[in-house]
Amino acid sequence: MTPLALTPPSAEPVTLAEAKLYLRLDQSEEDSLLATLITAARLMVEAASGRMLVEQGWRIVLDRWPESGEIRLPLSPVLSIVQARVYDALGAPQPVDPAALSLDRQADPPVIRIRGEVPEIGRSHSAIEIDCLAGFGAAASAVPALLRQAVLLLAARWFEQRGDVVGRDAAALPAEIMALVAPFRRARL
Repeated sequence: MTPLALTPPSAEPVTLAEAKLYLRLDQSEEDSLLATLITAARLMVEAASGRMLVEQGWRIVLDRWPESGEIRLPLSPVLSIVQARVYDALGAPQPVDPAALSLDRQADPPVIRIRGEVPEIGRSHSAIEIDCLAGFGAAASAVPALLRQAVLLLAARWFEQRGDVVGRDAAALPAEIMALVAPFRRARL
């Protein structure tokens, strides 16, 4: 199973204005840098927590339908299944009836259950594509406050320190940020 990012979030969980207020910045010369740091911080918090923060499009690619009839998704939370398709022997995509797949959003990890007839696969690799929306919601307000705070603190830390951290701990998240992320951490499959 391979997850592929399709569309990034339309907004970050922390706005540029919020970060500037936190950092007490009045000038706008470094807005581009700070915006980049916010995005990078979101990506780090998503990686550390195993959760997508703001709604974004993903594609799950499978070689075959699982015998169990359940697909445990590598993304969490998942808001909806947008569409699914199966490639036939000629390489043409065949749509999957939306009623054939059921998303259990309450499971952790989220699970797609096969509930009806699905097309037969026609190739041995990457035969099935399931497009879905992952994240807590489309707006920053849907993201839990602790995760938003982790993004804000990490972006501010990077802005203020600008490469001052060296050595082994340079790639690790600081303890105070990991403490904010910890309640949301999702075990890897």
